[in-house]
Amino acid sequence: MKQMKQYALLRLLLAGFLIYMAYPSIEAQATSTAHLFWFSWLGFLLLVIGANLAVVLRINHHAPQYTTEINQPVKMKN
Repeated sequence: MKQMKQYALLRLLLAGFLIYMAYPSIEAQATSTAHLFWFSWLGFLLLVIGANLAVVLRINHHAPQYTTEINQPVKMKN
């Protein structure tokens, strides 16, 4: 589990570095197609960051399943 958390932190650092390197060219785009590409790229980046933060913070993505127990009377042996 510790190794998985280290890989998630490494991926977060890599995503941060990539956005740091790409940020100056986001503002330089002039066409609407380029803006669409950058917004989709930023959306994907947010998904990557969110998934890795969930691993680091140990967020369980499965909801607990509650079962109801029916209490049956226990028959005693004579």
